[in-house]
Amino acid sequence: MYDELTRVDIEKMEEEIKYRRSVIAPKLGAELQRTREFGDLSENAEYKEAKRDKRKNESRIRYLEAMIRTAKVIEVEDSSSDELCVSLFDKVTVFNEKMGAEKKIQIVTTLRQNALLGYVSKESPLGSAVMGKRVGERALVRVNDNMSYYVKIIAIEKGEDNTELPISNY
Repeated sequence: MYDELTRVDIEKMEEEIKYRRSVIAPKLGAELQRTREFGDLSENAEYKEAKRDKRKNESRIRYLEAMIRTAKVIEVEDSSSDELCVSLFDKVTVFNEKMGAEKKIQIVTTLRQNALLGYVSKESPLGSAVMGKRVGERALVRVNDNMSYYVKIIAIEKGEDNTELPISNY
């Protein structure tokens, strides 16, 4: 399994890895050394927390490296040729028929998703349901075998890869 990511996604991950190695790792190493000097390591909560933070940083670096290694780099197509269909980075207003409410979302790559802020992955149930749809069309969002709902495409605002959009930390 691989993630489809853009060149911007890869660059952002590489920047984060560099920052974590050159800035965060030395700080965490110094904190680990400082807390080690407090004495008995079996009862040293500060030392245990410093070790946990160091492992968390190293884990994030490994995760990002694996994402880069296994990613399929995709080119963002110029969506102006097909203005009516939902594509990557478009802002889409959908009407959730079950909830009776409109919501504006932006279709992004998995790495930059943040549903709370309206950034929806193209691989998510909602994102994959609306991809390729046109204004006025309904899309079935299949969450799982027991839950699904329909959304109607109200509006599509053509978008482009926003380099300011951060990558997710989870």
